[in-house]
Amino acid sequence: MEIERKFLIGELPPDLESFPHLLIEQAYLCVAPVIRIRRQDSEYILTYKGSGMMSREEYNLPLTKEAYCHLLPKADGNIITKTRYLIPLGKEYRDLTAELDVFEGKFSGMILAEVEFPDEAAAEAFIPPAWFGEDVTFSEKYHNSWLSRQ
Repeated sequence: MEIERKFLIGELPPDLESFPHLLIEQAYLCVAPVIRIRRQDSEYILTYKGSGMMSREEYNLPLTKEAYCHLLPKADGNIITKTRYLIPLGKEYRDLTAELDVFEGKFSGMILAEVEFPDEAAAEAFIPPAWFGEDVTFSEKYHNSWLSRQ
């Protein structure tokens, strides 16, 4: 089960490059249900996501590079590329991590932060840090699967 909230970010943290980051390329084979393939640095993953906005089923399966390369041309719509920075939010936020996505290519300029939670109660009680912008958790247009079709 994936439980996460999403926020727009207007300004990047000044020390962004000091945080660990991943280079991500992902594409969608299907959007209802979501079937996604992802290259994350040198790791390859096939993901199934059920329906839902803040909470939904999620299953990740490893892929080989060869399988990823075979499936990529079969994807529908846009291939999404982004750099994901892993920013610890600290003790006051129960040691949660913000996954800050800086989009490239067609969606260059968009910056989103996602925070994953252990349960819905924690997600609902979360008060975001001051540097987070608008909460877009319940807006379909900020789901990567929606972006893939634009």
